[in-house]
Amino acid sequence: MQNYSDLIKQLGELDTEKVNPRTINIDKLSATEIATAINYEDRKVADVVATAISPISQAAEIFAHTLKSNGRVFYVGAGTSGRLGVLDAAECPPTFGSNPQQVIGVIAGGKETLTLSKEGVEDDRTAAVNDLKEKNLSANDFVIGISASRRTPYPIAAIEFASSIGCPTAFIVCNTKGSLPAKPDILIELPVGPEVITGS
Repeated sequence: MQNYSDLIKQLGELDTEKVNPRTINIDKLSATEIATAINYEDRKVADVVATAISPISQAAEIFAHTLKSNGRVFYVGAGTSGRLGVLDAAECPPTFGSNPQQVIGVIAGGKETLTLSKEGVEDDRTAAVNDLKEKNLSANDFVIGISASRRTPYPIAAIEFASSIGCPTAFIVCNTKGSLPAKPDILIELPVGPEVITGS
């Protein structure tokens, strides 16, 4: 188990966990100024995504190949990242007519954490492995881990387990790589910088 001081040091090195100097006084702004500041920060995202077109395209090719081969795609994350994965998986059937069993969102803590946060589930590496084993993950599937910070144990363990059985993997992070314990086949780095409201 990681000690507290190491965790604080690690979090301090992540851009997503830092204070955004452009919005440090957001609580003193008018509603219009707040909306303008958020919009300004949001506009940077498209430019960051543009720098990751190559790995995004590689992941898209594996995604398509997996579905054509009757494999399944799993989005794996915790907290907000996990919720976004579940949301995207849920949108595939109505948007693309896919089988609901083809694209699956897996969130740390299970369905109840979709609407209610639960402390500690993002750190449960064993649960990530068990959750994928329960779904009979195979080398014919594709696991996409999602973690804004890049350090969340739950998706990292999922990637490590998937790799160990020959399943292709990708990892979407909102920081630059730094020290990354998992070795995904494709790393999609989207360093969007500090959040508008620290820790949000």
